[in-house]
Amino acid sequence: MKSLSVTLLTAMPLLFLLLVSASAQTNPARAATASTPPEEKVVKVTRNSAPPPQMREAENFTGSVGVELLQEATAPSRLASGRVTFAPGARTAWHSHPLGQTLIVTAGAGWVQHEGGEKQEMRVGDVVWTPPGVKHWHGATVTDRLTHIALTEQQSDGKRVEWMEKVSDAQYKAPAKVQAVPAPVRRSTTNNRPSARAMGDFAPKLAEITDDVLYADVWERPQISRRDRSLVTVAALIAMNRPDQLRSHLTRARANGVTKEEVVETITHLAFYAGWPNAVSALAVAREVFQQQ
Repeated sequence: MKSLSVTLLTAMPLLFLLLVSASAQTNPARAATASTPPEEKVVKVTRNSAPPPQMREAENFTGSVGVELLQEATAPSRLASGRVTFAPGARTAWHSHPLGQTLIVTAGAGWVQHEGGEKQEMRVGDVVWTPPGVKHWHGATVTDRLTHIALTEQQSDGKRVEWMEKVSDAQYKAPAKVQAVPAPVRRSTTNNRPSARAMGDFAPKLAEITDDVLYADVWERPQISRRDRSLVTVAALIAMNRPDQLRSHLTRARANGVTKEEVVETITHLAFYAGWPNAVSALAVAREVFQQQ
């Protein structure tokens, strides 16, 4: 009897393990559910690892565009998102959205217009809301590329856009309502007078003509975009090895939509024409500017 008791006590741990193993095998779904939440309860991050879209002619557009689908609508959400890049001169056809659309401009500059309304300028950081059913178009300016994120809700039948006729050249080239502040207001606005802040106390006349002629007139002319003017200015300052002026103009270039990659490529290109010492000095300044928040 004593021998039997000892045998049972020795076998109990093994028996327990066998029972647990059998339970897991007969209920694999329960075991998995206990440790893994359902897919709809998990935050999903889609990495930005895809190459830029190929710019090409596309149906319902005029000119070359690159279209990327970022997120399809997943029930119960009705929201889909995409990123569209327009070459200079490219634009959508006239269209409307049954549930409306929001655009967020992330690079460059463009125009947007609703039927019967004035063509309006949109720039980096601008948010554009188009109400449901409103006929409109949007696209790049003549001289600028444009990239925007489009957030669009879709109906239960999956429809989120109604395409119409193409935008004519006359409609596209009609005068636009520009964001720029009128010149008299610009003259009295401290935030738009960088030279007055930098040297106005010592050389007030030089500061005045720099702000009023260079920044308020030349930089605002539509024949060359502010982004392209920034690239030209940055390239000239790199070639002349002017690090102090380069620092301030790189800050302005960031605000005008110039990316870090474009600046680095500009410096790399100029190394062959302006010399390696100038390029290395410019890289140090660019690193400092782009590391700032």
